[in-house]
Amino acid sequence: MSNKTEKPYMLRAAEFVYSNIIEIKKQNSEINNIQAIEIFMTTKEYDILSSGEFHDKWFLELKNNKFIDSTTKKKINEETLRLLELQKDSMVKFLMKIPKLYYAKSHFPLEISQRAFDHLWRVCESYEMWCKETNQEDLIFLNIIE
Repeated sequence: MSNKTEKPYMLRAAEFVYSNIIEIKKQNSEINNIQAIEIFMTTKEYDILSSGEFHDKWFLELKNNKFIDSTTKKKINEETLRLLELQKDSMVKFLMKIPKLYYAKSHFPLEISQRAFDHLWRVCESYEMWCKETNQEDLIFLNIIE
């Protein structure tokens, strides 16, 4: 397959997460993927994703453009929109933001933050698997599926 393979709409959020984690690693070359994801969980971008704002902005843009995606210039069908709504709901559920996610005298995450971390890890895995399956090897930076 060529490197021009179109990304499925369902991977937009995964690409958003993945690219933000790459930027964190570029700014902190000594950290590993686990630490980069933990840092991502403290960012404004995480807040945008976990609140549903990421999807809400995209949905509003689509609605204003008669459901034609600005990137692909293609109309997004109702089934895809329904799946994107489900994706948004699961992101909000799994990435729930709660202050003080760690116990006070230890660095062990509470169950809710571990669930968010695990979800982000799976999102990154999904993105890398798509990259690998479509021969987009140049887009794999974190090597999570290795």
